[in-house]
Amino acid sequence: MHSEPNLRPLRGDEYDAWRSAVTNGYAEQIEMLADTPRAAARAKAEADMATTLPQGLATPGHWIFALEVGGERVGQLWLAERTMDGRRVIYVYNVEVDEIHPGVGLGRAAMLLAEAQALARGIDRIELNVFGGNAVALGLYRSLGYVERAISMAKDLSDPAPAR
Repeated sequence: MHSEPNLRPLRGDEYDAWRSAVTNGYAEQIEMLADTPRAAARAKAEADMATTLPQGLATPGHWIFALEVGGERVGQLWLAERTMDGRRVIYVYNVEVDEIHPGVGLGRAAMLLAEAQALARGIDRIELNVFGGNAVALGLYRSLGYVERAISMAKDLSDPAPAR
């Protein structure tokens, strides 16, 4: 990959496949990383998507991009403007790089492009949520200067594994 990554708005003809892939990925993360039964994880993912993007690509305050390098789509980025604690922020709902392009800095590039999008909109803060078991994402965000603001923890008491 010799070209610089860039963002372009997701096209209408790409939306259904994008939504399906994001919903499926979100449901899998809820199931695996939030320790939720499959049916409940799927139901939550579907409900969250319906609530968050009620008008699809036309949902106000949401921007869904294809991440491209040299005209080749290599990932995606979903941003939204939100107000959190009385402050305007850009919230990163989803950032993904295709599995065929791991470890070449595209996730970092996507996040830097998200920062540029925020600044272009006059917003000086980005927030996001990461499932605790996603070590790759946590490492990336920490390397870019993101810090944890809250940590949710749980212990399954039916698991006989000893405490450490």
